[in-house]
Amino acid sequence: MMKRIAYISFTERGKKLAEKLCAGTGGTTEDARSEGFSLPAWTEQVFTSSEALIFVGAAGICVRAVAPFLKNKTEDPAVICLDEAGQFVIPLLSGHLGGANALAQEIAHLCGGTPVITTATDVNHLFAVDLWAKQQQLQVINPQCIKAVSSKILAGEEITVSCSWPVAGEPPELVALGSTGDAAVTFHRVSEDVLTLVPHTAVLGVGCRKGITEEQLEDVFQLFCDKRGFYPEAICAVSTIDRKSRESGLRAFCKTHGWPLRCFSTEELDALPGEYSASDFVRQTVGVDNVCERSSVLASGGSLIENKFACGGVTFALAAPVPVLDWRF
Repeated sequence: MMKRIAYISFTERGKKLAEKLCAGTGGTTEDARSEGFSLPAWTEQVFTSSEALIFVGAAGICVRAVAPFLKNKTEDPAVICLDEAGQFVIPLLSGHLGGANALAQEIAHLCGGTPVITTATDVNHLFAVDLWAKQQQLQVINPQCIKAVSSKILAGEEITVSCSWPVAGEPPELVALGSTGDAAVTFHRVSEDVLTLVPHTAVLGVGCRKGITEEQLEDVFQLFCDKRGFYPEAICAVSTIDRKSRESGLRAFCKTHGWPLRCFSTEELDALPGEYSASDFVRQTVGVDNVCERSSVLASGGSLIENKFACGGVTFALAAPVPVLDWRF
């Protein structure tokens, strides 16, 4: 459910409709007739801060307003246009990954209008791989490959999805599971021409020496990614021992990537069952034989997918729960 929705209207009738819809979906409303209002400035601001932009007015106004700020389908917010009478609700941008199609249907229900869905897979009632990725909370690494996958389905050809974990339910029409395929659900790197979908559930465990800098952490992290071949998009949080919580370099590293930092006591880490890469030096220093592996497993509630990697006074490990997947889309 979207929380950051920005409505814009251009007439009195449009304003009343925007206020009605905003009451139903949440969000904010703006009247373009307000003194000193600038549509380009408003659009630039909300384009990066909102999940959806709703234009109550002419489609041409909407298209010209958002055009300078378009990036790609993984970053752009949902953009929807509807007429001031609420007859037709048209998702113009980010129909699947941005949720515009679903939101357009919700808005149409609220105002008694008709959602005008133009996405080919939706129109033909076929599997939409990008919509499935959003539903399953998978990160799309190479969105440029979505077109090739969807084109095969639209041509009546079967696509194959490779996945190391079970997917509940029956695969949709023209979709099969296989060891290799047109799309892959994985934490680790595959061929660039395979549509890659990554679970955003892994926790990066960190151990580091006192006074480590953000730059040093970043250098070792890039080396860790390259050597082990996993996608950094898999990471949702960072974990460590509580005595490292005040390290400014570590906190800056987490902030740069937008990762929350979870910290555990020596007792919590030491009590975690399992076999880990033990270090007598680490135990003598902080009271537990391993920080990076233990903290990542504890924070993720899963198991190790990458064991300890040590370089330059830093240790990293990666853990994640088993993804829970089904064929809903």
